[in-house]
Amino acid sequence: MLRRHIVDIFVPCFVDQLFPDTAMNMVKVLEKVGCDVRYNPNQTCCGQPAYNAGFFNEAREVADKFLEDFTSDTSHFIVAPSASCVGMVRNAYQDIFVKSSKLVQYRAMQKKVYELTEFLTDVLGITRIEGASLPGRYTYHDSCSALRECGIKAGPRELLSNVKGLELVEMEDNETCCGFGGTFAVKFEAISSAMAEQKVDNALATGADYIVSTDSSCLMHLEAYIKKQNKPIKTMHIADVLASGW
Repeated sequence: MLRRHIVDIFVPCFVDQLFPDTAMNMVKVLEKVGCDVRYNPNQTCCGQPAYNAGFFNEAREVADKFLEDFTSDTSHFIVAPSASCVGMVRNAYQDIFVKSSKLVQYRAMQKKVYELTEFLTDVLGITRIEGASLPGRYTYHDSCSALRECGIKAGPRELLSNVKGLELVEMEDNETCCGFGGTFAVKFEAISSAMAEQKVDNALATGADYIVSTDSSCLMHLEAYIKKQNKPIKTMHIADVLASGW
């Protein structure tokens, strides 16, 4: 009998509020591959907005709560549909807890935190979601957090290569930032918009129907530009793609 992995899902605040279907599709995929999915309704944010804005003490309070919410059983994996939030927990929390009495507790949790696609490919060894299908062409956006903080690149593409009817066409500068960067988009609006424009133009040049990524934050930023400029391309989170067709 195959071992059922117990997974505590972390749903980032912006996914919860703006893209709840993506969270539900993550659950759908995890259950499809045999995981026992758990959800703690007490969870909130990972603390990244406060941390990136320089509010270290406030970020520590949120990190303390995250630790409390997700360490009731360190044998459980923690999986999120966001490399950005996973990168925060894996990397920035090291600074937050380095001189804390909770460091050992954090280190145990740190080893169990995964972005959805890397959990599927690196932990479960799964590169195909049975029944997944989506006709069309897609181009892939490597988010800064996925690529640079979590080392995620090949896994998502391998999963997508096994989605029936979907064809990859790589865009120019696919590893370049989309321009979102959280508060960067607010503080440096003109630069952020120009970066989104460049990213979307590169995607359009491929003739793709979709821009796919691991991060809803990047896709939200790009989608806002696409809608404002009425561009003929759509954005899709990879969880939504993997949950399509079945």
